[in-house]
Amino acid sequence: MSDSSYIEATFPSSASSPPSSPSEVDSLPSSPTTSSLEDETTDEERESDAEREWKESLQQLELLLTMVVVPYVGKYFGRKCAYWGWAKFMEWKYPDVEIVVTSKNTFKGTGVVEAAASL
Repeated sequence: MSDSSYIEATFPSSASSPPSSPSEVDSLPSSPTTSSLEDETTDEERESDAEREWKESLQQLELLLTMVVVPYVGKYFGRKCAYWGWAKFMEWKYPDVEIVVTSKNTFKGTGVVEAAASL
């Protein structure tokens, strides 16, 4: 290779080296302050941000309801309905059998535990 095909680039010494003294760092442009940012934002932007946050909150609430609350409540009342239907069927099929729930609180508590068991 000949020396004529080789190109050498030279840079000023300050551009290639990082700032060495604190005064050089302090002289760098700083980011805008929050007060200047607040002046730039308009009421429409604030309203759109609030509306966006409101929609996100509603979406999170909807997910909570559809993924947790509705299945749990449905399972609880479904089991309650199934026990009631089973008791009515047994009383119809076998007239001598009487289904009695001795402790309503225990019955309800068992239903809550069973409904939450597989969630």
